Amino acid sequence: MNSTSRRRRLTAAALTALAVATTATACGSGSDGGSNTADSGTYTIWDPYPQFDKSSAWAKLLDSCGTEAGVKVKRTAFDTSDLSNKALLAAQQDNSADVLIVDNPVVSTLAEAGVLTTTDDNKLDTSKVDPNLLAAGQTGGKTYGTPIGANTLALYYNKDVLKKAGVDVASIKDWASLTAALAKVDKAGKKGITFSAIGTEEGSFQFLPWFWGSGAQLTQLDSAEGVSALALWSDWLKKGYAPNSVINNTQTTSWQEFASGDYAFAENGTWQLANAKKAGFEYGVLPIPGAKGGNAAAPTGGEFVTLPVQSDTGRYATSQKLVACLTNTDHLYDTDTTLSYVAPTSEVQAKQVAANAELKPWVDAVKAARGRTSDDLGTKYPKISEQMWKAVQSALSGSKSPKDAMAAAQSAVK
Repeated sequence: MNSTSRRRRLTAAALTALAVATTATACGSGSDGGSNTADSGTYTIWDPYPQFDKSSAWAKLLDSCGTEAGVKVKRTAFDTSDLSNKALLAAQQDNSADVLIVDNPVVSTLAEAGVLTTTDDNKLDTSKVDPNLLAAGQTGGKTYGTPIGANTLALYYNKDVLKKAGVDVASIKDWASLTAALAKVDKAGKKGITFSAIGTEEGSFQFLPWFWGSGAQLTQLDSAEGVSALALWSDWLKKGYAPNSVINNTQTTSWQEFASGDYAFAENGTWQLANAKKAGFEYGVLPIPGAKGGNAAAPTGGEFVTLPVQSDTGRYATSQKLVACLTNTDHLYDTDTTLSYVAPTSEVQAKQVAANAELKPWVDAVKAARGRTSDDLGTKYPKISEQMWKAVQSALSGSKSPKDAMAAAQSAVK
């Protein structure tokens, strides 16, 4: 593709929503971006990990991969949402980074805008990656990049609260048994479950396991299954099993409620593991159950390593070596331990669980997880998600019934 046509496509894409919002796994502000010098001996890598400085294991891994490839790596870290915008602008100026690590829902937007090369073109090997995780980087029958790791959602539970309420966690296998457990907890004078239902992508992110767990599809928000998922949450609020605060809760404030020690359950992610160990009470982790049993598909968080389009196509071979180094079996274990991620391959997942048995429920959850832009939704997802979180807000606030809220959402998407 010539640069003129690419610039036209990118301008159009910039006017559409690169508003695929990120979840609370997004980090704080990063360092200022630098331009791609196109120096044949220096390769640029942009990532969304500003929390890792030059002395970190992550930065050292990047440098060692550069050494292995015979080049110098120039790394720039950005805030997650800022990185997406910077990537678009750089592509418009034909000044893209050689390697771009981005939040997985953004991949399809950048791909459809013509920013990224396909794995057919760049020869990245994705053969060992779990298909459900790879799907987040696929659109139009093509794959763009490879996941560096994944996180997702599950239910943390307070062992002491459940014990005092007479709840055996092994009995929780579906929605009915979970709701029965919440009723016992409520009767025992404790609080049931907290989660984030805020009117942003975070709210959609947390609702999706229940939506997908009902058997619903994002292409039909107002299906009977989709309505049943929203009715579940709405009923929990009406019965006092979940607090009214969930309407405004972020995943962080929801976690703070759980950390108080009063709640039996909290829906949250792997990124809270360190905080869970500091909570001062014994906890466990349970995959989110589906309506009729089994593990519900929770949305995948985490980033993809991608190779942006370059006018100098001769750079791809070295860029591919850098990505291969970052994502090979030997390095993935260290990388995903540093990033608090579950590895995207079964081989490394097994190694993680062998080293830390506490990761077993998270590996199970990731294996059942699903990309938000999977099913070839691509850039349609942000609009669907916005209407979903609006429906959740309407139902939980009592302004609409779950059925009417989802019907309005589906109508707006059309």
